[in-house]
Amino acid sequence: VKKHTICLERLPQAMNGTTVVQLSDIHVGPTLKRPRIVALVDEVNSLKPDLVVITGDLVDGSVADLRDSVAPLADLKSTYGTFFVTGNHEYYSGVSAWLRELESLGIRVLRNECLSIGAGAASFDLAGVDDATAKFFGEGHGADYQKALENHNKSKALVFLAHQPRQIFRLKNTDVDLMLTGHTHGGQIWPFGFLVRLVQPYLAGLVEHNGIHLYVSRGTGYWGPPMRLWAPAEISHFTLESPVIV
Repeated sequence: VKKHTICLERLPQAMNGTTVVQLSDIHVGPTLKRPRIVALVDEVNSLKPDLVVITGDLVDGSVADLRDSVAPLADLKSTYGTFFVTGNHEYYSGVSAWLRELESLGIRVLRNECLSIGAGAASFDLAGVDDATAKFFGEGHGADYQKALENHNKSKALVFLAHQPRQIFRLKNTDVDLMLTGHTHGGQIWPFGFLVRLVQPYLAGLVEHNGIHLYVSRGTGYWGPPMRLWAPAEISHFTLESPVIV
């Protein structure tokens, strides 16, 4: 578990201390199945989060093959629920069927939209977009940043979910406070991280990009060989703080 504390300038005092757990790039598939997901859910629930987000690449396979392995995600517990945005691997695995399956498990899929977390003044906005490659797969998919932000209340702090770090370049001149992404696996097996940096601006961890706090998860599972080298998997845990009132 990687823990971070981040101050968001527009986060109301009533939401100070809100906790967000991010899962990303789990890649449920041939070698990562139900027992690992059960253990993962138990670990997340032990953190008692206010919000759980999954930033894509959850699966590598069809709903028919992996339904039982993914089902324990329905047991995730948090104050405000679990939210999901697509990664590129959802589009290789039958995205429409998977989005219906996730909704049936109580996971809210964000597709180029923004909603409020909390109530009234004691709230912040959460937005999410499709993966950067989604437009190539048809069925009405594709990242639409303008649509995702059109309902944002500019007086509120804004947390933005996307799968790939390079999607931050599409957020220029927006008022996003925190962007949560994955996709890179932190390289997963050294030295592949050098190749990842050819197409992504950041490899892993927390950075500031043009005034936006950007976090790149190393991923909670793995893809391909069931191993990691100098890029351990993670559950990302964020405590959101309001500015100190003097």
